[in-house]
Amino acid sequence: MEWYAAVDLGATNTRALVADTDGTAHGRARRPTPQADGQAITRAVVATLERARDAAGVAPDALAAIGVGSIGPLDTDAGAVVAPPNVPADRIELEAALSERTGAPVTLRNDAIAGVRGERRFTDAPENTVYLTLSTGVGAGVAVDGHVLHGHRGNAAEVGHLSLVPGGRPCGCGGTGHWEAYCSGAGIAAHARSLATDHPTRLDPDELDAAAVFAAADPDTVTASVAETDAVERLSTDLPEAPPDGEGDALATRVVADAVRVNARGVAALAHAYAPELISVGGTVALSNSDLLVDPLPDLLATAGLAVPAPDVRETPLDGDAVIRGALASVLPE
Repeated sequence: MEWYAAVDLGATNTRALVADTDGTAHGRARRPTPQADGQAITRAVVATLERARDAAGVAPDALAAIGVGSIGPLDTDAGAVVAPPNVPADRIELEAALSERTGAPVTLRNDAIAGVRGERRFTDAPENTVYLTLSTGVGAGVAVDGHVLHGHRGNAAEVGHLSLVPGGRPCGCGGTGHWEAYCSGAGIAAHARSLATDHPTRLDPDELDAAAVFAAADPDTVTASVAETDAVERLSTDLPEAPPDGEGDALATRVVADAVRVNARGVAALAHAYAPELISVGGTVALSNSDLLVDPLPDLLATAGLAVPAPDVRETPLDGDAVIRGALASVLPE
């Protein structure tokens, strides 16, 4: 039997699996991604893969190929991640390190590009599909007429850095008004922190993350505010009227409402750029808050004045495995 491995290198977690030729996983491993230099992250990737291989009972030299879905930006010519905005590393060597350790060939893909490969291989996703991830960062993988777009050095559809809010919030990459600055886990937390300096909030600035912001927001107020006909075009300029005690935090509610609106703008941009039949949404932020970030999208797109047919929008049926399954699909036999 031939064995294949896949790695999902995220800004928050690193995961690996080992599977047979049918794509059935026989061993898995997971660990937090070190918030350290590139060498430390490379070592963590290798160690995670070896743990998954050992869990599958596979010999060290028995892997036929390894697929990697990784945060970007990438240099696929060199097999490395270069200057990623969401981890403190200048460069993360992947292909050479994994190949040297295992003797197997390695294929490196952007994580969202891997995600759309997973959708196409393991679900009913049509030929024109976008996989959108809202996680520590924001990104997309695109299939047009059945062809997955890779782009120069593997960086097609880095949509998290589309400027959707003129003069808007700073992004971790150094730009402003980017999709990622409003809708990623890191961006949502940073947005809340910036408002907390001038506005009252029950949130603890020292414990702020996206999960805390969503937990503190009032979902009914968010839903009502984004249901207005111009909601996609307009961001909040004031905090919503503070709900009674126990029903939500006004600052958190504004941050979440802004995330919903900007996310709809971004999805509309994807529809115009690629004319997908389906946009499948994954990533930890989206999957943990799909009632606010995914479910409203069809209605919001209906009021966004699309010049192309509106795509179907769904939460990915691969749950948290879209990227790692897509990395596997990149190396499995057809």
